[in-house]
Amino acid sequence: MSRIILDIETSGVGLDALDPAMRQYMLRGAETKEQVQEVDDTLSFYPLTAQVVAIGLLNADTLKGEMYYLAPAEQAALPLEEEGVTFEAFAEEAPMLEKFWLTVKGYDSVVTYNGRGFDCPFLLTRSAIHKIEPTKELMPNRYSSDEHIDLMDRLTFFGSVRRRFSLDMWCRAFGIKSPKEEVSGKQVPEMFRDGRYLEIARYCARDLFATRELLMYWEKYMRYRK
Repeated sequence: MSRIILDIETSGVGLDALDPAMRQYMLRGAETKEQVQEVDDTLSFYPLTAQVVAIGLLNADTLKGEMYYLAPAEQAALPLEEEGVTFEAFAEEAPMLEKFWLTVKGYDSVVTYNGRGFDCPFLLTRSAIHKIEPTKELMPNRYSSDEHIDLMDRLTFFGSVRRRFSLDMWCRAFGIKSPKEEVSGKQVPEMFRDGRYLEIARYCARDLFATRELLMYWEKYMRYRK
């Protein structure tokens, strides 16, 4: 069975870029300058107020991957490969999403960390906004291991464990090099505004390799096989 590790990075479009009615909706209850800034800082969490700025895919078995990321044409780096991952820049979100769906349909199973709670719904919604049809079921039965393994689900035993730790916490606990040592997801919107597009892509790639190591650890030490 072919398996692909999936991870995305997102960035809010900014309150000023929202439709006036949407901006008013998001600012309900925000009365102070600090509260308005707090709302603006959370726009990256929602597919209606943010865009996908990087999509990473890594073959769990061959360790070959592809990284798609947003960058203005005049600032996009030339295609390059690092540690088996090919980086490709896109000037717009829609063609990047189309390339993602073209690639992912060739795999039997998707592996994520919190993909059911964030990455997959985000990709599906952003694709729908651009009228792009999915080519693969990203949100199958939660308890099936055939089409989507969400490691957050598995490591919390589908919610039986009350506390849901971050990927960074699990990596540190299991002795896996954390991708968050240099950058965290909260920094991505600022990095995007600053034009650090390739840096975002490289950070997303590090998430892929950490997730793959976590998958290997879970399969060897925590997944029961008869």
